[in-house]
Amino acid sequence: MATARAVLCGYYGMGNGGDEALLASLLQMLPAHVTPVVLSGNPQQTHDRYGVEAVYRKDPKAVFSALRQAQVFIWGGGSLIQDATSAISPFYYLGLMQLAQQLGLTTIAWAQGIGPLHRPLARWLSRQTFARCSAVSVRDTASAALLTEWQIPLTLAPDPVWALQSVPVKGLWDLPAPRVAVNLRSHPQLTETRLEHLTQALIAFQKATQTCLLLVPFQPSQDLAIAQAIQPRLPGASQILLQEDPQHLKGIFRGVEMAIAMRLHGLIMAAAEECRCFALSYDPKVSQLMQDLSLPGWKLTEIPDNPNQICQVWLEHYANGDPLSSDKLQFLVDRALIHQALLQEVLEGVES
Repeated sequence: MATARAVLCGYYGMGNGGDEALLASLLQMLPAHVTPVVLSGNPQQTHDRYGVEAVYRKDPKAVFSALRQAQVFIWGGGSLIQDATSAISPFYYLGLMQLAQQLGLTTIAWAQGIGPLHRPLARWLSRQTFARCSAVSVRDTASAALLTEWQIPLTLAPDPVWALQSVPVKGLWDLPAPRVAVNLRSHPQLTETRLEHLTQALIAFQKATQTCLLLVPFQPSQDLAIAQAIQPRLPGASQILLQEDPQHLKGIFRGVEMAIAMRLHGLIMAAAEECRCFALSYDPKVSQLMQDLSLPGWKLTEIPDNPNQICQVWLEHYANGDPLSSDKLQFLVDRALIHQALLQEVLEGVES
């Protein structure tokens, strides 16, 4: 079969481990006859890491040229179409998708998490743009409900990162066991007081369990400073683990008993590698995952004021909590591969 060129558009090359994991999953799932061209915030890094062609996402001339030479445009995955973190961001992605549609490309909205969309213009444009896509897949029931309300056909499947192949991390098994991973990120609701309570709870938890605490930043610009502030205060063994490669990032959780995480993909990767998970939710997408998987945890605004109370809840989960059952895990991995089946079905007849 002749090859087809596909422009991949997401929050790629921006130093976010979750979005890099979505890119790695997408590249893993693309049909063999499709040649990817990634729109990236760091094209050289993207090229070096994945061995693919990449262009700078904010260079209009390069992006337009990539679209003109392509037959396919894939928006995905993740929470691209939302205006909670930025009012401008959704219009960047909507504009590119509309341009691809006007150029006659096969357009796929892939593994989307849609919303929140607070602004009427963003909602209206999103509805128009999704309606013109060749195919749409979403990763959560709230996104599916919104598209159903808009009468847009969709495929619902778990986040593709469930099916991402993990790679063992060299030297991880040399660290003391048992190990517990911690992922915290900066957020307005993670106030200094709440962070202090969580830090004190981690100190008490480590004293009680003698675990090695692994601090795992997913996006160094938002996570690393918190990890660096916590680590010197921990009384026992600890390490900050920076892994830029998403398969290695997922591989960290192979050697971990429990994960306490804020980030969506921190929880997904940990659960996929059979960790017990405790969630700290800063976003509806994390709360949705907690609900879908019956994960214990708190919204940031619900974290107890008493560090000892926090610690006791963690100790209870560490001692008596369960990871996902192997049947449930296999179900999620199998279902996540529906995103791959959609790509194969839509792209089967597309060629240059």
